[in-house]
Amino acid sequence: MTPQKLAAEAIGTAWLVLGGCGSAVLAAAFPDVGIGLLGVSLAFGLTVLTMAFAIGHISGCHLNPAVTLGLVAAGRFPSGEALPYIAAQVVGGILGAAILYGIASGKPGFELGGFAANGFGANSPGGYGLGSAFLAELAMTGFFLLVILGATSRRAPASLAPVAIGLCLTLIHLVSIPVTNTSVNPARSTSQAVFVGGWAIAQLWLFWVAPILGAVGAGLLHRWLDRDAPEPADSARVAVEQRG
Repeated sequence: MTPQKLAAEAIGTAWLVLGGCGSAVLAAAFPDVGIGLLGVSLAFGLTVLTMAFAIGHISGCHLNPAVTLGLVAAGRFPSGEALPYIAAQVVGGILGAAILYGIASGKPGFELGGFAANGFGANSPGGYGLGSAFLAELAMTGFFLLVILGATSRRAPASLAPVAIGLCLTLIHLVSIPVTNTSVNPARSTSQAVFVGGWAIAQLWLFWVAPILGAVGAGLLHRWLDRDAPEPADSARVAVEQRG
């Protein structure tokens, strides 16, 4: 564990919050040229894609406590480094939210409102209840981890991993923004809840529990699915055996 890895995770998570939540707070409903749900979804995907190229070689570009714990469950990340990574991600997320608040509050008549926080029930964009929100966050994070683990496998084209992961996060937002405003990331949820307070803090537990359960479950599932897959060096031998 190096300070550079923790700094990279903090910076990357700050960018995810600033770019993703910033698109929702500053641009989604802007008169005449608002980017809407599609634009916000693309913004979140692009933050991960760009940071994967920027810091992937330094820290692995987790940017998400659920991703870190999912990688631990899959046997792809040392458990002893998980807590420092998570702490760095939460700090980075709050830093990103603070920058966003500083920008947004400079507009005359600024009102904090929901500040892109995650919620369910009365605080869900579509009015979805606790059960729907929990299932959405669990399932979406689980599939996100499966894509991450598959795209970063030694048998997958390494140069395309950031693209697959970024597009997956875009798709997740397209599906689940109406349900919870899309978390799949406890650090992202915490960063906004710190500024909104009240209901956002009260409902924050769901956006830690459901994503982590989904990610850990996906990590264990991938570990089982990938168990008997041949290593790259064995691929030619397997092909010959199948033909013979």
